[in-house]
Amino acid sequence: MLNSFLQKLKMVVMDRSLRNKLLFIVAALLIFRLVGNIPVPGVDQARLAAFLSGSQFFSLLNLFSGGGLHNLSVLMLGVGPFITASIILQLLTMIFPKLKEMYQEEGEAGRLKFAQYSRLLSVPLAALQGFGLLFLLHQQNVLITQSFFAQSVNVIIVTAGALFTMWLGELMTEYGVGNGISLLIFAGIIARFPTDIAQLSYTFTPADLPMYIVFAIVGIIIIAGVVYISEAERPIPVTYAKRVRGMKVYGGTSTYLPLRVNQSGVMPIIFALSILLFPQMIASFLAGFTNTVALSVAAFLKTLMENQLVYGLLYFILVFLFTYFYTAVTFDPDQIATNLQKSGAFVPGVRPGQSTSSYLAKILVRITLVGAIFLAIIAVLPLILQGITGTQALAIGGTSLLIVVSVVIDFVKQLEAQLSMREY
Repeated sequence: MLNSFLQKLKMVVMDRSLRNKLLFIVAALLIFRLVGNIPVPGVDQARLAAFLSGSQFFSLLNLFSGGGLHNLSVLMLGVGPFITASIILQLLTMIFPKLKEMYQEEGEAGRLKFAQYSRLLSVPLAALQGFGLLFLLHQQNVLITQSFFAQSVNVIIVTAGALFTMWLGELMTEYGVGNGISLLIFAGIIARFPTDIAQLSYTFTPADLPMYIVFAIVGIIIIAGVVYISEAERPIPVTYAKRVRGMKVYGGTSTYLPLRVNQSGVMPIIFALSILLFPQMIASFLAGFTNTVALSVAAFLKTLMENQLVYGLLYFILVFLFTYFYTAVTFDPDQIATNLQKSGAFVPGVRPGQSTSSYLAKILVRITLVGAIFLAIIAVLPLILQGITGTQALAIGGTSLLIVVSVVIDFVKQLEAQLSMREY
């Protein structure tokens, strides 16, 4: 196994094209981290640190900013607006058939057009989210009192930072290896690990040892579970019909179509967290008003989202539903069945066309059920342990670990695909 790893590492180093892609990713991540250390004007760092330390909402939001929220940098919004825009448009594909047709049936041109719509929608969402966050932080005296012009400039700055992050992520996807947006989230999480470990070492006491052991066990379970589900697949046998041309016979070979148990990867987790952030953001925003109705709504939302049972249940349901939703958006049984029929292939014992589509859809529903339940359980497992131990870091750390493992698996797979392509 070690020899195989060293051989692949040598191939990566020796291949100029692949080496340049990896160097581009490293350079993009360095730029991202450097720009992410530039704070917006008028930040009181001491009050910001005190405010963020007691807020699980902002700790989760910090994941999507790539770590840019802990110092209120110009990249404080991170990829959040782009992810929100993608969720909205993919939800709209279930309502508008033309949008679904563009995304699934028009090929690469349709996907590029869909991505362009996501970018355009990200601009007003970034401005809205930036205004809401800055207004909230101003209420908490984190931002020094500023004029209307200065506040408007800050909104423009953080909106531009969100668009810069989106642009950088897409460049990484196009000229690098893996998904650029996921890698930016991954980089923000990894960048916080040394600081978190140092803080744990400073505050460590023998009485905390059982809690750390529990955290380590949960981490191992999450890693093993994510790897197992990500690699699990159901092979569908496929046979190509024989074709005679002249004196030669083509086809007649048998292969299989791999259907993954979890087709959606880490996206259901990211989507679910994005949705759960909205009620908490609204509650924090309304808490600064003096209107009785606004304060009542804020108190209700805050109480609801701080209830670990309600929060965990919503998290479980959203991860479960988004696993099915994202699988339905990215995998179309009708299109697969049509492509098989056009290439002269068929599933043994199943008629080509609509029967094949129904057969694939039925199998996909069954295996996705296993993947959705398992992914939802893995997602809420740290929350369950948090309720038992009373430690908030378990919930946030478990979510971070889940995203990191999924991104690493996806990156390694795409890297191996690049290596395999160069071997052929």
